[in-house]
Amino acid sequence: MNQIPEKLNDFRVYLNGNNLVGIADVQLPSFEHITETIKGAGIAGEYESPTIGHFQSQKVTINWRVLNESVVSLIAPVVGTFDIRGANQILDAATGSYIKVPCRVLVRGIANKNELGKMEKGSPYDASSEVEINYIKIQVNGKTLVELDKLNYKFEVNGVDYLADIRKALGMN
Repeated sequence: MNQIPEKLNDFRVYLNGNNLVGIADVQLPSFEHITETIKGAGIAGEYESPTIGHFQSQKVTINWRVLNESVVSLIAPVVGTFDIRGANQILDAATGSYIKVPCRVLVRGIANKNELGKMEKGSPYDASSEVEINYIKIQVNGKTLVELDKLNYKFEVNGVDYLADIRKALGMN
């Protein structure tokens, strides 16, 4: 098996099931744990300890080519579900053929920042929307790789739910 992941062939973004038009690209979020510096007796120095399952603010940035209804709809103060679906292009070096593997990033959140861009003749607006994430699920080829639900204490990576014991301790199960 000699498969070489090459690129994202194409993608689409849907908001609450409706296709968003005019998107140039999407900047996916980073996962940055909330940490605390640990130091004291018995420790030679200090280190940053993650608070398991707790992350800094996460944002998805949607960059738009032109000003349209899709961009303006995100100004409304409502939570939306953004379904970002792509097709990864992979070269199977053994057969010389290309495989298209579906990838999906599902995000729930509210657009807290909407830049309408700049109007210039013959140019895109370069508008953008930043969506604050409270839920994210990442899937490749139908398999869930990551699921983070900040409001319901779920943090799962490759099938391991790292907050199951916390939910149990808090009486949430």
